[in-house]
Amino acid sequence: MNHPPTTSLNEIRAALHKIWGYEDFRPPQGEIIHSLLAKKDALIIMPTGGGKSICFQLPALLQTGLTLVVSPLIALMENQVQELRQRNLPAGILHGELPSLMRRQTLQAIERQKLRLLYLSPETLLSESVWERLVNPQLVINSLILDEAHCLVQWGETFRPAYRRLGVVRPTLLKSKPPGTKIALAAFTATADPLAQKIIQETLQLEEPDVFQLPVYRSNLNPSVRIVWTPRGRKQQLLKFIQNRPKQTGLVYVRTRRDSEDLAAWLHSMGYVTASYHAGLGAEERRSVEAKWLGGNMPFVICTSAFGMGINKSDVRWVVHFHAPLLLSEYLQEIGRAGRDGKPSDALTLVSEPTGWLDPEDKQRQRFFEERVRSQQISAQQLVKKLPSQGEVNAVARKFPDGAIALALLHSAGQLKWLDPFNYSIIPGRLNQSTKELIAVVQMNRYITTKQCRWQFLLNAFGFKLEPAWRCGHCDNCHR
Repeated sequence: MNHPPTTSLNEIRAALHKIWGYEDFRPPQGEIIHSLLAKKDALIIMPTGGGKSICFQLPALLQTGLTLVVSPLIALMENQVQELRQRNLPAGILHGELPSLMRRQTLQAIERQKLRLLYLSPETLLSESVWERLVNPQLVINSLILDEAHCLVQWGETFRPAYRRLGVVRPTLLKSKPPGTKIALAAFTATADPLAQKIIQETLQLEEPDVFQLPVYRSNLNPSVRIVWTPRGRKQQLLKFIQNRPKQTGLVYVRTRRDSEDLAAWLHSMGYVTASYHAGLGAEERRSVEAKWLGGNMPFVICTSAFGMGINKSDVRWVVHFHAPLLLSEYLQEIGRAGRDGKPSDALTLVSEPTGWLDPEDKQRQRFFEERVRSQQISAQQLVKKLPSQGEVNAVARKFPDGAIALALLHSAGQLKWLDPFNYSIIPGRLNQSTKELIAVVQMNRYITTKQCRWQFLLNAFGFKLEPAWRCGHCDNCHR
């Protein structure tokens, strides 16, 4: 049985100072750490750069036993584990690209209870070799942390269906542990509107969670949207923006791997030191680009959404969205990588002219996304008729290419119950078409075209109520 420790505030502060060199916590870090040490559930929404990782790393290091950190991206996990290991802290990582020797060593470290923190993806958490070690009755598990929890909402139904099974991880683990064992469950994210918060709480089965939410507003971050009339004009606008900011650190976000490579090659031909970054690169290539950018040897990177989560660089002066993201939460995550040092920073989004006659790229990109969402929903509806009413997810996935996605969509619609992370039971009834993704796309379009203060729009969208007359005074619409 893992009793809640009676760690005093002074001991917690002393550990913070010893490990990270900080004298004290930023609000509400101390309260979050107390919550996790008391084995309470929590939902934490803090702006990018707010110090979320310390909130779960410190409780993990103060306790005997293991904290599981479920994280969406290999690059994000590797960065955090590398930082912990540089401080000689007992952290491990498991993912699909890990060499077999390192994987074996990490699995042995779990068995011998040598780790305090284990970072892994939802898919790796639910893999057979990992799961059989986690259900060992002797293995003490203190907490299950879902980092970047907005990914559960953005990706859980169609792109990463394993996210929808995370809610039954804790109850299934507890069945294998001594009676009275408690495992805290906490979700951390920088962006979650009221609907996303509800989905996270319900999917994870959080029990009376402590909710910590800080406003998303950043007074030093200046958002603006600029219309471009042709594909060539889009490039020229980007070039002019970069030329006006010599030697400043920035990020250019695009939507696809090909866009990333093409734009990086064009800017390279213009004499700029830059590189393409996307999930298709090998681990060594990704590390090399990150190191050059973090070290100041490469002023900016042309990247997809695969870049930035958990990468800590305080002096980023600008973020350009060469293509607007489809989701407002994704936009807020990405602009939040600028200005972590509190100094003025710019966030520019380039969008096609509204008709799409001269530059139809944005409309085509949105139409492709909408068609893919509808196609997956139709496919799931057709597949439901063929699925056994009770079954095992891996068997379904082997038989049907989109089987795991269909099960995730059913779970989202309230028509499937996970009995444990691997076995399901379908609840009879017609599959309701989910429109969450399409509503989110409409919301992003409204942000692009709004005439009101951009920060007011963002704060309202994420559940913060403001006086109607409130203005930030530093976005493009306020300047007008």
